[in-house]
Amino acid sequence: MTAMGKGGVEARLAVGADLDASLALRARVFRGGNSDRDAMDDLCSHVLVLKDGVPAATFRIHPYAAGAILHSYSGQRYDLRRLAAKGGVMVELGRFCTDPDQRDTDVIRRAWGYATRLLDTWGASFLFGCTSFPGTEPRAHAAALGLLAARSLAPPDWSPGVASSEVFPITGLSRPEDSRRALAQLPPLLRSYLAMGGRVSDHVVIDRDLHTFHLFTGLDLAAVPPARAATLRDLSR
Repeated sequence: MTAMGKGGVEARLAVGADLDASLALRARVFRGGNSDRDAMDDLCSHVLVLKDGVPAATFRIHPYAAGAILHSYSGQRYDLRRLAAKGGVMVELGRFCTDPDQRDTDVIRRAWGYATRLLDTWGASFLFGCTSFPGTEPRAHAAALGLLAARSLAPPDWSPGVASSEVFPITGLSRPEDSRRALAQLPPLLRSYLAMGGRVSDHVVIDRDLHTFHLFTGLDLAAVPPARAATLRDLSR
């Protein structure tokens, strides 16, 4: 698949030296320079976004027949049996990160544009993954999580069940008085999902290994607002 981009920001599949650069960026962002490679990396496609030739963002992505999502990275941490029953091609997007020294929103837009190209190529009906917050104490993010509990929980027909030993329910958190401020406290990737109609699990999973906690995040692609879908497809060219 060809690279895409303009204005000095380019996205392309990461192979060879690009894959090394992708993994190096992940190592720096997630593990302070130590290797972040795991067993899922050999299964997934990897995408690298460069700004003026310098690695600026990366993610890995993989399509599944619906029943196979039980063996995905997310499926090993959440009970996805209800979602698997929906059928169709489901795509997991993971390990999304940006260079902390890069603050260009065009980088994130180009990453989503390339992801959209892959989703269309695979005929995907659903996009999912784990979106992380820093630290392992969910109560430190109570306002943001309370906003999600009030606005953005997954519907009962595919809401993930509990499958991990260390979880924290968000449904008992109060809706914040200042919703705009709470929204600004959400990770950028999660805000992108929500802008497209994404929904989240009713609990978080604590990840001691990465010193984070995460929510399952899912997006029914048929529910993406038409204007937003058109914008993404423009970015995918």
